[in-house]
Amino acid sequence: MKCNIVTIPGDGIGPEIVREACLVLEKTGEVFGHEFHFQPILMGGCSIDRYGVPLTDEALETAKKADAVLLGAVGGKVGNSKWYDVAPNLRPEAGLLAIRKGLGLFANLRPAYLYQELAKACPLKPELIGDGFDMIIVRELTGGLYFGERHTDVVDGVETAVDTLTYNEKEIRRIAVKAFEIAMKRRKKVTSVDKANVLDSSRLWRKVTEEVAKDYPEVELEHMLVDNCAMQLVMNPRQFDVILTENMFGDILSDEASMITGSIGMLSSASLNETKFGLYEPSHGSAPDIAGQDIANPIATILSAAMMLSYSFDLDREAQAIRDAVQKVLTEGYRTADIYQEGFTKVGCGKMGELIRDRIVK
Repeated sequence: MKCNIVTIPGDGIGPEIVREACLVLEKTGEVFGHEFHFQPILMGGCSIDRYGVPLTDEALETAKKADAVLLGAVGGKVGNSKWYDVAPNLRPEAGLLAIRKGLGLFANLRPAYLYQELAKACPLKPELIGDGFDMIIVRELTGGLYFGERHTDVVDGVETAVDTLTYNEKEIRRIAVKAFEIAMKRRKKVTSVDKANVLDSSRLWRKVTEEVAKDYPEVELEHMLVDNCAMQLVMNPRQFDVILTENMFGDILSDEASMITGSIGMLSSASLNETKFGLYEPSHGSAPDIAGQDIANPIATILSAAMMLSYSFDLDREAQAIRDAVQKVLTEGYRTADIYQEGFTKVGCGKMGELIRDRIVK
């Protein structure tokens, strides 16, 4: 198989972790007989520096012509970067919103899996995690508060900002269908998270989700308010299988879920459209404070590349080979700085990528 992949190294540690993921894909191609071709484009702060905008029309068109997109991270340090005090549409993160919208990426999938080798790094008590947990958060990605009308005005002499939260039934239905389809391949449980006791948009969300559930009688559906879900994630994470939720709630809950796995540096994600096309990226940010020091953890990006093989190219065996290689490296005791504990072997970003590549076999 020949696969054309657009890469977006981005800012901060992005170039380092994308490089390691591409090398892993190349090694996987050698082992299994595939060809992966990579074409880089600029997005985020680096695009602002060169072109004055976080994402050019040309870069977006290049991404549209690819078979999939692999992204590192964009942006600088919040509140303290040269891109922070510019207009919202010119900030690095605006490029991320634009490419999601431009590529029709409405479904964000964020697995949260606790490796037994990292159980001691989990901040939760051992009795709360038991034998571990394995959940996936399905987040609606192109609607809601982040894409609603926004403006800042002076009203009666007081500066006032307005952000609008909007969802229609079609947007809710298609993300709910995605969640139920994923649940059918897992443990057949969907927890739909909303704020239906307060928000009209959440009441519509709950209504449409219940309609979709009728087409999947094998899947258990439960509703949970977002504040309760945030609490339950740290009280009993094992109860969750598929969490379905809207854009902002999913943004927050997926970061919470990532931290109870021991490190956000371990978690992959996929953003899919209505075909097999997807954008794959780690769940963490650009970490500018450690950029260029060879201490970033590339595993989340490497696992995102594995998700790409499964979801966009139907190469499940190859994806599993990457996941098995990651598992073996962890079992052998190698750790990057973010997951290091005394008694293990600390390695840098490049070395971790090399160790994983060396363990990819059929």
